[in-house]
Amino acid sequence: MTIEEMKKRKRESGYTNEQVAKGSGVPLGTIQKIFSGRTEHPRYDTIEMLSRFFENHVRENERGCGMHSASEGQKGILREGTAEYTAGTNSVREKQQGEYTLEDYYALPEDRRVELIDGVFYDMTAPSFNHQDLIGEIYRQAANYIIENNGPGRAMVSPLDVQLDRDDRTMVEPDFLIICDESKIIDRCIYGAPDFVLEVISRSTKKKDYTIKLAKYQNAGVREYWIVDLDQRMVVIYYFEDPDFPKILPMKGKIPVNIYDGKFAVDFDFIVSRLLPVRKHPDDAENQ
Repeated sequence: MTIEEMKKRKRESGYTNEQVAKGSGVPLGTIQKIFSGRTEHPRYDTIEMLSRFFENHVRENERGCGMHSASEGQKGILREGTAEYTAGTNSVREKQQGEYTLEDYYALPEDRRVELIDGVFYDMTAPSFNHQDLIGEIYRQAANYIIENNGPGRAMVSPLDVQLDRDDRTMVEPDFLIICDESKIIDRCIYGAPDFVLEVISRSTKKKDYTIKLAKYQNAGVREYWIVDLDQRMVVIYYFEDPDFPKILPMKGKIPVNIYDGKFAVDFDFIVSRLLPVRKHPDDAENQ
């Protein structure tokens, strides 16, 4: 979709810049520059995010229903009024966001990566190399500590289903987790709350990780939740058993894991030393 087409659809829909920013995940400042004409050649990923936003709007109008506003706990998340998912040869399901269950989750095609949170599907994009390298190194450090000290716990990485609330309306995939109660590990998922969860945020997951998942993890009984921001080189730590948290720390040195009373710490100096500089895809060059 071209910028001119987006401008036309924005005028037709009556959306404000703030609504487009919240719905698409593109920063408000970038939205203002694009639609004022100050930025003539936005980045490729920005175009993709905006295109998805306006295409969803068109599909909703074609169905004869408007965009449903997000609930108070889910502001900034674009939610379609209805969505269709085809499972193999089964008939197409059509439900409102907020009505989906694990039956719908398991009926999705195997190549469709989503999280189900309170009956709402959230698409998951492929992570970056640095994202995966960071998660892999944290796993290595944690798994080595657990093995060397004979537990407690198991360290695991995504993709791994976590049936967080033990109901049929939520299934999440944390980037990294530690679970001390091995009775929660069943064949197809983790059944219940892990002890430790870590998420590496991206532009598309920032609102979800900082708001929706934060509340879900705390209410489900997760003891400790870390949010790692690669762009800002910082770590936000929520240790729900201590009222002095959260803490915001630079991504450097050794940061202790509270569920192990600080006896295990993640060595971020080593992790940062391995991160690669961000290199643009060749197809993005013309959009700079």
